[in-house]
Amino acid sequence: MHDVDYELLARQVEQLFATEDNLIAGLANFSALFFHELADINWLGFYLIDNEQLVLGPFQGKLACTRIAIGQGVCGTSAAKNISVRVDDVHQFAGHIACDSASNSELVIPFRRHGQVIGVLDIDSPSFSRFTEIDQDGLEKCLNKLENCLFA
Repeated sequence: MHDVDYELLARQVEQLFATEDNLIAGLANFSALFFHELADINWLGFYLIDNEQLVLGPFQGKLACTRIAIGQGVCGTSAAKNISVRVDDVHQFAGHIACDSASNSELVIPFRRHGQVIGVLDIDSPSFSRFTEIDQDGLEKCLNKLENCLFA
C-alpha cells in the first residue's frame, strides 16, 4: 500500500503552477514533483499529440519511446478514447508497447485543454497492480488542477 496525500498534492499543484502558463515548464515541473512523490514507479511523463500521434514530452525516468500512434498501446488507447487506462499487468494488454522491459503496470490519464485531449500523463511501475482506483482518482484531480492553471 502506498500512502499518498493526493489532496495535499492537488493544493501544491495549485500553488506551484498558479502563475505558470508555459506548457513545457508546467509539464516538466509536474513530472519532477510526482516522480519524487510517488513510490514504486520507474517512469512518469507526458506524451503530447502532434500530427495525429503522441510525441514524447517532459518526463522523469529512463529513455522512452519517442512516438506512439493514437490508438496504439496504453497511451494511444487513452488518448483515442479520452479515458484513463489503468493496467495491472501490461504484458496482458493487447498491443502494449514496451519502452522499458522493467515496467509491469501502468496508469495513463488524458491531458486536456478545454476538454480536448492534447496528450496523456503516463506512469509506469516495476510492480504488478501498483495503481489503485485511489491513485487514479487522485492523479486525475491533480492533473485537472494543472490543466486549470495552464489553460485558464
